[in-house]
Amino acid sequence: MKPYTLLNDLTNTGIAEPAGRQSQGWQAKLELGFVRRHGKTVLANRRHFGPLKVQRPFYPEGDVCHVYVLHPPGGVVAGDLLTIAVNAATKSSALITTPAAGKFYRSNGKLAQQLATLTVAAGASLEWLPQETIIYEGARMASELHLELAAGSRFIGWEMLALGRPAANESFTTGEARMIWQIFRSGELFYRERLIIDAQAFAANWGLNGRSACGTLFACPATSAQLESVQQLIGDSEGRGVTLIDDMLICRALDSRADQLREFFQQVWRTLRPDVVQRDACTPRIWAT
Repeated sequence: MKPYTLLNDLTNTGIAEPAGRQSQGWQAKLELGFVRRHGKTVLANRRHFGPLKVQRPFYPEGDVCHVYVLHPPGGVVAGDLLTIAVNAATKSSALITTPAAGKFYRSNGKLAQQLATLTVAAGASLEWLPQETIIYEGARMASELHLELAAGSRFIGWEMLALGRPAANESFTTGEARMIWQIFRSGELFYRERLIIDAQAFAANWGLNGRSACGTLFACPATSAQLESVQQLIGDSEGRGVTLIDDMLICRALDSRADQLREFFQQVWRTLRPDVVQRDACTPRIWAT
């Protein structure tokens, strides 16, 4: 079984033709390019086909470009493929988030797929901070994030999953979520992680132990001082952990509630941002709505 063949084939695909709802699902693509001009970062390249768009950029910090990625259908269904490519050029600074949680709906057997390729040049900083992704009971989803970091670049990013809908008494007894992170440093593979969550992994003690929310946060460059700061933030809390591999900080969390997981990662982000991105925390307005 090769569930990622389609995603991997698209890693180097440019956006060349319109896409829309086809018999196999939406084929949507979004390409964003950030450059620094006249003292601030601008969204110099913006191309999209199908239901992936961005709102106009916001500048709550003056020179950092804040962008919200929109998916107008409101959810991803079996056969859909969403492809996002982001390029942050030298000395640019961008923060990307979403206005609401993403949703992957129950599947008829086909995969729903998402691929994000993020490229951060030397001297640039990129923050990839989408709100959580809700995986409905019976969904089959595959998501891959391919991150290219040049020497001297800065990055904070996370992925948060909410499995089932506990508030509606919906667990995750059927379905599958497959996640891949691939991180390259100066063209060399630095870190690769593959996560597979099915009903067994959701319920088992060695898996999520029935907790419906999980997530991973990456930050680079980080030092032992930032590691200690996050360790102090975690304290004796259960379901939280953090480690440092070279100068890559990796924080993980499990929770029974997605909102609590989201708040924890936001606290980690606010703790790390002044040192990792070298800017004080400036919370996107959309997170408060």
